[in-house]
Amino acid sequence: MSEMDRISYWSNLSLETQQQLLERPKLQESAQQLEQVQAIFQNVDSKGDQALREYTQNWDDVQIADLKVPVEDLKTAFISLDDPFKSALAVAKRNIETFHQAQTTDALVVETQPGLICQRRTRPIQSVGLYIPGGTAPLVSTLLMTAIPAQIAGVPRIAICTPPGQNGVSPYILGAAYYLGLTEVDLGAQSIAALALGTESIPAVDKIFGPGNSWVTTAKTFASQSVAGVSIDMPAGPSEVLVIADASANPEWLALDVLSQAEHGEDSQSILLCTNEQLLKEAREKCYELAQSSSRWSYLKASLENTRWIYCDSLDQAMDISNAYAPEHLILNTESPEGLAEKVLRAGSVFMGAYTPESLGDYASGTNHVLPTGGYAKSVSGLSLGSFQNSITFQAASPKALQDIAPTVETLAKAEGLDFHEKAVSFRRRFLESKGAQPRV
Repeated sequence: MSEMDRISYWSNLSLETQQQLLERPKLQESAQQLEQVQAIFQNVDSKGDQALREYTQNWDDVQIADLKVPVEDLKTAFISLDDPFKSALAVAKRNIETFHQAQTTDALVVETQPGLICQRRTRPIQSVGLYIPGGTAPLVSTLLMTAIPAQIAGVPRIAICTPPGQNGVSPYILGAAYYLGLTEVDLGAQSIAALALGTESIPAVDKIFGPGNSWVTTAKTFASQSVAGVSIDMPAGPSEVLVIADASANPEWLALDVLSQAEHGEDSQSILLCTNEQLLKEAREKCYELAQSSSRWSYLKASLENTRWIYCDSLDQAMDISNAYAPEHLILNTESPEGLAEKVLRAGSVFMGAYTPESLGDYASGTNHVLPTGGYAKSVSGLSLGSFQNSITFQAASPKALQDIAPTVETLAKAEGLDFHEKAVSFRRRFLESKGAQPRV
């Protein structure tokens, strides 16, 4: 057992040790990784589809001839799914649609002064690429969380990209795509580069969505910084959860909440903050007992090295720690979670009460599970309907409104030394004044 695996008593720690406890696992991102990503982009840019086939052959040991999955294959996959899974798809789809449909807003129209109308209208992004992880777990849920808001927003083109495995793409992903009415499912080990640059088979998109490992995060970031006109949803990397618990919590449930994030991958992180020492010890023991009997022990063994078990003197102290960490997922497993929720300042998504495990949000409660990680919850929000829209402002001034606001604009433009900004207004103002008649509002 490493020192970080032990129970830590927050008030007894030095500031330096406290900071070390809250450090995320180091991503494998490095100068070398960035160079490799850049080389991949250059290769995809010059060789297109051929590069995607070569990377898939070399890295995944999978040969692909057609980079697009035929729609008939999507239908076949859906037909093959059992009824319980189809029912689960229907419930999850309904809840996700309900929550995101409620985010639809009317155009904002404000008359800032008489005759001067300012507006904000939303328009759908015209093409989006959805990267759906298919490695250690085929994330059907990520397909739902990204595609459904895109459809509600009215995005004309929704392209799904997912890496093929030895046995092909999961029928759950293909079947879910068909169920949602999606027709473009693209293959390739280097999907992010294809979505950003475009190839013969995969036209470029305007924005790329979807979580992934450090390679995916590096590729998305590189695309947004180096390919003109391409943006990304957020830095959504290794999964993380922070749980705050008091004496009312069930230790086995706490252990399961820790493990449900740890099983995502070796670089995932879970933190349990507890105000009851005995409960904290029981939860930790139960966690390792359950993990060792799991089929995903190979991943859990590594990710549990990143888990932190911290005793807190009070719930207020626990909340201070949480706000400093800014977790992707925050679980409030306390007797009175509502009062504690009022103190949450930084988090991707919050799960309140003993009967609200994070798994609900991952799959079917309706909120979105694509959330900021790595501390980005300090300033970045999770995916929403607005993520698939552009907000465009409009303004229109009547002749009288132009005359009224002209002195303000002219004065500010002169102060900045921008002569033609000033003249664009003053020439119009003088034209109206030369007419001699009071302009109509």
